[in-house]
Amino acid sequence: MRDALGWRQVRTAALAGWAAAAWPLARRAVTTSQEDWRCGGTWFVGLDALPNDPSGRVADVAFPWKDIGLSAVPVHPAQLSVLRAGYPQRGIEETEAGFRFRRDRDAAHLDGLLPIGPEKRRMVKEPHAWIVGVPLNRADAGASPLVIWEGSHLIMRTALRAAFAGHAPETWENVDVTEAYQAARREVFATCRRVELPGQVGEAVILHRLLIHGVAPWAAGAEAEAPGRMVAYFRPVLTSVADWLRDDV
Repeated sequence: MRDALGWRQVRTAALAGWAAAAWPLARRAVTTSQEDWRCGGTWFVGLDALPNDPSGRVADVAFPWKDIGLSAVPVHPAQLSVLRAGYPQRGIEETEAGFRFRRDRDAAHLDGLLPIGPEKRRMVKEPHAWIVGVPLNRADAGASPLVIWEGSHLIMRTALRAAFAGHAPETWENVDVTEAYQAARREVFATCRRVELPGQVGEAVILHRLLIHGVAPWAAGAEAEAPGRMVAYFRPVLTSVADWLRDDV
């Protein structure tokens, strides 16, 4: 994605048809067990939860690659991220500082970085090509929408390239980028525009893979169709961190 903002939205009838086909499968995939919900029972993570095939097809409906302006690639079973009223609550898995960041900074993060080891040092373990989110049900704008920071992908790319300087590309997945990442994220907060992207059925949001994003707290009075605001997310993997940092896509 060459857009300087790092994101775009599209709305088409084909996306609405795909969401309608995915919705009953998604409902069955979301459990009611509290063990499957984080943040005090307000967030179902839903990794690899949608039973789509590698082309993105659900039931007998093909994924509308042409509509979203991307070339078809093999994809994983989509994540089904579900948010409920009251998000976020502090869960037993979260520190007080982590909860404050989730509440006050939308848990802003960069996909692909994982916390490694007991000190949770950040390393690029899951490089991916892009992020696509497709809303599957009705939700108000204040129902914990996706949040992005426009142009943040440019800041992150510069910072991470500097962090990898002097390291052989084949070792980049094992380079600790914690300090570089945190400093770049502070710059993002100070200089980039924060935008809420609620999304409705029939739409898709396409994010640059290096875009900082998160989820806003659930606004008072906001409502969503049960079991909560649900979005299917795809993040197809790349073969290397070097591909992840390319500036031609």
